Amino acid sequence: MSVFRLPIGLLKDIEAMIRKFWWVCSENSRKIHWVRWETLCSSKSVGGMGFRDLRMFNDAMIGKQVWHLFHDRNSLVFKVFRAKYFLSGNIFDAKESPRCSFAWRSILQAREGVLRGARWRVGNGKDISIWQHCWLPSASSGCVISPQRDQSL
Repeated sequence: MSVFRLPIGLLKDIEAMIRKFWWVCSENSRKIHWVRWETLCSSKSVGGMGFRDLRMFNDAMIGKQVWHLFHDRNSLVFKVFRAKYFLSGNIFDAKESPRCSFAWRSILQAREGVLRGARWRVGNGKDISIWQHCWLPSASSGCVISPQRDQSL
């Protein structure tokens, strides 16, 4: 679940099993659902049971792998994926190839979610491209929108 994007049908089947566990005592009898499923999935602090939305949880786990691939450059997973998919640059610069694995395609899809919510810290400026990466701390896109000045002047 933390490397592969699970099919929606499988996630719905797992959720159906969880619902049956909480609401049905046997196969032939039906029970009254006193509380909506959405209420049970809400946080415990607001009166729910804290059940997770499995699709969002799956996306979050794959997003965590994206984060580790960017920050933990000594891991075996990083070394294997880097050798195969992004020799130069980092995971955020990698392109999707038509012959890539299902795990890599899942990671690239989660990468888009990470990029939507992440902001770069400039630091020493070694790893950032100020014209391409989102680094401005604002509610807008976070990217520089002014045109680049011609460097030959």
